[in-house]
Amino acid sequence: MNAVIKVNDKQKEEIIKYYTKWKSEKNIPYSEFVGQTDAGTTIIVYTSNKVMFQGVSADVDAEIWKEKFNISETKKKEKEEITKYHNVNSIGSDEVGTGDYFGPIVVTASYVKKEDVEYLDSLGVCDSKQLTDDKIKKIAPLIAKRIYYESIMLKPDEYNYRHVDNNINKIKAIMHNKMLYKVRHSDKIKDLDYIIVDEFARPARYYEYIKNEEHIQRDITFMTKAENKNLAVACASIISRYIFLREFAKMEDEIHIPLPKGAGKDVDEAGKEIVEKYGREKLKEVAKLSFKNTSRILGTLIM
Repeated sequence: MNAVIKVNDKQKEEIIKYYTKWKSEKNIPYSEFVGQTDAGTTIIVYTSNKVMFQGVSADVDAEIWKEKFNISETKKKEKEEITKYHNVNSIGSDEVGTGDYFGPIVVTASYVKKEDVEYLDSLGVCDSKQLTDDKIKKIAPLIAKRIYYESIMLKPDEYNYRHVDNNINKIKAIMHNKMLYKVRHSDKIKDLDYIIVDEFARPARYYEYIKNEEHIQRDITFMTKAENKNLAVACASIISRYIFLREFAKMEDEIHIPLPKGAGKDVDEAGKEIVEKYGREKLKEVAKLSFKNTSRILGTLIM
């Protein structure tokens, strides 16, 4: 009997740690850990973050980890989409930074050919939100050498200027469209089955956002959780995150203040420190002022 679960990096590390005492020297392609318990269950942890359990009690072991990590069964439609959009020639786009108060927004469109799929699977390519920053820093340069991609970065000061007249989804749509059009019309594109975007707005609304753009890329397949179903979107997500992390580190070096990611209370504290050290105008250069963090930061300071 075989049972397979999909985990993220942290969950994978926990599984490997638990089964370490049963580690086997057996070599299985694209695996990073193989073990066999006293009960006879074989555990294979693949670099793609899939974990296979083999043996009479394989389903029992798998269910224990599913319950621990709250892993639900993938719905039938999602399973079909994963199969349909995985081993294909595709262009996909994704963005990073829209949930972070500090730092830029980065959008990448990437082109993945069928012959790239096995290699990308071996690297463990998936949604960047499921990967640690260290893993992203390790595999993003390898992905960038293998596939064709284009990226665009919107720094906080430019975001603040644009957000006066545009909501964040319109800003994102314009950025996605520019990168998708650029990649699609490159001479590097030979065979193409799909152009895929992780759906952040209904298709009609998306095209409404970009109706005044000089060039508009159409024939897009919109889907939710696209980065978990299509490797081009997943690669775009990872490369965007990599660029975001580099810019984020550069920004920290320039202001000499550690900056938290996200938009929580620790972000407010860092924002207050920036204002106290450099003045409120500095926030325009490093933060997205449309976030509620801004009122919390400035509301508690006497200027």
